[in-house]
Amino acid sequence: MNVDLPAGMRNYSYAQDMAVFRTRTHWALFVALLAAVFAAPFYLSNYWLGVANLIGITIIAATGLNILTGYCGQLSIGHAGFIAVGAYTSAVLTNRSGVPFPAALVLSGVVAGSIGMVFGIPSLRVKGFYLAISTIAAQLIIVWVINHWTVVTGGFNGMSVPPSSIGSLVLVSQGSQFYLIMGVTAFTVFLAKNLARTRVGRAFVAIRDNDLAAEVMGINLFHYKLVAFFVGCFLAGVAGSLFAHWTGFVNAENFTFMDSILYVGMIIIGGLGTAVGPIFGAVFIRLLQQAITFVSPLLESTFALPAGFTTGIGPMVFGLVIVLFLILEPRGLAHRWGLFKASYRLWPFSY
Repeated sequence: MNVDLPAGMRNYSYAQDMAVFRTRTHWALFVALLAAVFAAPFYLSNYWLGVANLIGITIIAATGLNILTGYCGQLSIGHAGFIAVGAYTSAVLTNRSGVPFPAALVLSGVVAGSIGMVFGIPSLRVKGFYLAISTIAAQLIIVWVINHWTVVTGGFNGMSVPPSSIGSLVLVSQGSQFYLIMGVTAFTVFLAKNLARTRVGRAFVAIRDNDLAAEVMGINLFHYKLVAFFVGCFLAGVAGSLFAHWTGFVNAENFTFMDSILYVGMIIIGGLGTAVGPIFGAVFIRLLQQAITFVSPLLESTFALPAGFTTGIGPMVFGLVIVLFLILEPRGLAHRWGLFKASYRLWPFSY
């Protein structure tokens, strides 16, 4: 029995079994979603288009971390550092070397992925908490290099970044950047979904579940762990490149250790090892940030609190949310989404 289909239906071929969208309802919902998303510039203000752009960039970065941690089981708490590598690589290539944006976008991913592989080498000998410490070292080293390699990065002052462009088309407005960012986001999610179903993806899952058993079965642990680090950090670099050209300015303060923790929280809240987990996690956290931004001034004015008193409420709320998810729903929002789909599929026979 295939639980991905409505009750009373089954697949008749391998191609049908492997298809992402298997019924007319799936296709109809997918087309409706695409229409709603790509029509957003016509009904959203510039502010909310900016929020949507940030969510799209966040989904790309979180998807990379989900491949590394959710699928392959390699815990990384330095993801913001690799995003910074992509952002500064793209900034330097386009601003100082005259490299076209599409090439800089890909090269940013390659550079971030290569550096990620270097810091992934310890994964052959250490794992879990000890591997997390090595990725924290990556975060600290990368930020230190950015702040002190003044000739290239601008140091503590940061550096300006030209707007993204494709040929003669310069993407300046939030709406034009929205189509670029959402296009890359959609391709990233599609890539992650299909990667998980390939031989490489199955090797990742085997390593995550039991690396010793995977090695006995002939899986080259070192090779696949480095591949996971490259793919995860490649997507982080792509996200960093988009972020740099979206904001028009980069500084080491945009890629803090707190951001790395936040990305781990996103994939936990969304659902580790699922294609939709990074989407749910990124949307939830970014919208929660917006809610806190709106609520904080109201709390200060309502209760006559000193100005800036609620500044620290954000980290407290995020920490509380992560703890609640770990206790109440450790499999994340993706599990809740699966339960909802299951109830929808069984609805005709539930009486």
